[in-house]
Amino acid sequence: MSGLRVTPVHRHGRARLYVSLPDGRSAAWYDRDSGRVSLLLEECRDAVLAALAPFVVGEVTVGPPPVPTSADLARLSLHPDDDLAPNRPGEALLGELESAGPPRRFREDPRRALLAAQERVGAGLDALEGAGWRVLHSVPLPGDGLLDHLVIGPAGVLTFRTVAAHRHRVRIADPLVGVGRAAPVPLLRWVRRDAERASLALAVGVRGVLVLADTDRVDLPAPPVDVRVLRDAELPGLARLGGVLKPGDVEGLYWRARDRRTWLRV
Repeated sequence: MSGLRVTPVHRHGRARLYVSLPDGRSAAWYDRDSGRVSLLLEECRDAVLAALAPFVVGEVTVGPPPVPTSADLARLSLHPDDDLAPNRPGEALLGELESAGPPRRFREDPRRALLAAQERVGAGLDALEGAGWRVLHSVPLPGDGLLDHLVIGPAGVLTFRTVAAHRHRVRIADPLVGVGRAAPVPLLRWVRRDAERASLALAVGVRGVLVLADTDRVDLPAPPVDVRVLRDAELPGLARLGGVLKPGDVEGLYWRARDRRTWLRV
């Protein structure tokens, strides 16, 4: 058998290689930490081992999967092209900047600052996973829309829109947000729209968050009721919140959210 596809995934501290058939069905996965190849299709054993041979180090155990959890089954049902879990913070910006070539000498591309901000916020959100949160980055929406980050955890479902503040003062007067001397833009309106679209896709309540990366000062006379405004340094505090979703609900929503097809009609 030829045409098997090997896809590396590193999430939640676990490194795995997934082997799928040309039609997208999963045939096996290789867990690098345990050195085990879990076969879903015994008839593909030789082809799977041949596909994994360039990546396997040392002795491996080959056999049927351990008793799968519901999360394992949900993950294995996803075609790699539909799985959003591998997306990096600022995935779309990375592609744009790579296509644009080297930076100009005397003019800084503002996309680079936004990418740095999204990476900074993304790292802060990824650190919440040990407290029972699940994180997705760069969730694509129809019409060239994008959720910078989607976070699901004990305190509910949150969408994040990132502001690159560059150590400037941020002025917020709902719905306008101004950074430094730049003209204000209706960011809070966009944050609300992000939350509404995520709520429609996941059929659950979602709250929008505006996160300010590397800001020097925030002027917020009247905090909005339905949008949370945070500095990136305040992200660890989310780990202490809870009381909304049970662990099983978190996992179920996470597996639904990581499927690209979930977002096609919002």
